[in-house]
Amino acid sequence: MLPFAIATLLPAGLLALACLFGGVWVWAGIAAITVVAFVADKLPGPAPEARTAGHRLSEVLGLVHFALLALAVWAMGGPLPVVDKVLIVVGCGLYFGQVSNSNAHELIHRADRWAFRLGAANYVTVLFGHHTSAHRLVHHVHAATPRDPATARLGEGFWAYLPRTWIGSFRAGLRAEQHRHGGVRWPAPYVAYVLGALATVGIAALLGGGAGVLGLIGIASYAQVQLMLSDYVQHYGLERAEQPDGRRAPMGPAHSWNAPQWYSSAMMLNAPRHSAHHTRPAQPFPQLDLTPDTMPMLPHSLPVMAVVALVPPVWKRMMRPRVAQWRASGDMTPATS
Repeated sequence: MLPFAIATLLPAGLLALACLFGGVWVWAGIAAITVVAFVADKLPGPAPEARTAGHRLSEVLGLVHFALLALAVWAMGGPLPVVDKVLIVVGCGLYFGQVSNSNAHELIHRADRWAFRLGAANYVTVLFGHHTSAHRLVHHVHAATPRDPATARLGEGFWAYLPRTWIGSFRAGLRAEQHRHGGVRWPAPYVAYVLGALATVGIAALLGGGAGVLGLIGIASYAQVQLMLSDYVQHYGLERAEQPDGRRAPMGPAHSWNAPQWYSSAMMLNAPRHSAHHTRPAQPFPQLDLTPDTMPMLPHSLPVMAVVALVPPVWKRMMRPRVAQWRASGDMTPATS
C-alpha cells in the first residue's frame, strides 16, 4: 500500500504548501503530478505486495480532497502573486482530475453508505455530482456501445467528445435516476448534486470572495476535463459487437484500454487497469490485475496519452492501427473508419 500512499498524498501535501506559501511549492506540486510521474514510470517499480483492500487510504484521500480544495479557494483571495494563483488552479485541477477523481470513483463503487456518500461529495464539490449517477447507472451498463455518452466513438476527436459526453452523461444519468425513483422529474440525487454545487460555490465565496469563486470554477472545470480525458482515452473506439438477438456482447477484457506503468497507476489508484475494473466493478483497486494478451494496452501511460488526445490528428494517427487490431477480434464491432 505504500506506493499508493506516496503517489497520492505527496502531491496533495506539496499543493497544500503551495496554497499556504506559493513560490517553489507551486512548481513542486505540479511537478509531483507530471514530471515525477513521467520519470518514475520509466524506472522499475516495487514488487507486488499483499492484496489489501485499500479502504482506509481511500477514505483518507476523500477527506484530503475537502481540505485541499478549501485551501486552494482560500488562497485565491489571499496575497499570493497572480502567477502563483493561476498555477495553483492548474496543479489542483490536475490533482482533483487525476488523483481525487480516481479515488472518488473507487468510493462510489463501495457497498457501505459512508464511503459512497464521501465519493459523491467529492464529485459534488468539483461541480460534477451527476457523474456519480451517470457512471454507475449508465456507463457500467452501456460502456463500449453507442448508448454510453462516455464511450468515445471511432474517429471522434476529444474536443468534439467533450461537450457531447458532459451533456449526454448529465441527461442519461438523470433519466436513469428518474426511472429508479418512479418517474420523478427531479429525483433526490440530482437535487442533492445541484444544491451541493450551489453550497460549494457559496462556501467558496465565504473563503475567498469573488476570486475564490473564480478559482473554484477554474479548478473544477480543469478537473472535469481531466476526468473526461480519462474516459475518452480508456474507451476510445472499442465497441461491443451486436448479437443476433440485438443485445450487445458482454463487457469483457478487450473492451477498455489499459496502461501498465506502475507509478502513474499508483497515483491514480490503478484506474489505468480499466478492463479489470469493468469486469469486476466492486473489486478493490489494489486487486485489479493486467493480462496484456487479452486486454488492449495503450502505447504510453494514461496521463501521457491524455496529453496526446488533446491533439486529435496525432491521437487518431497513433490509435487507428491499434483500434483496428482489437476491433478485428471477437465480440467487437469491426472498424469502419
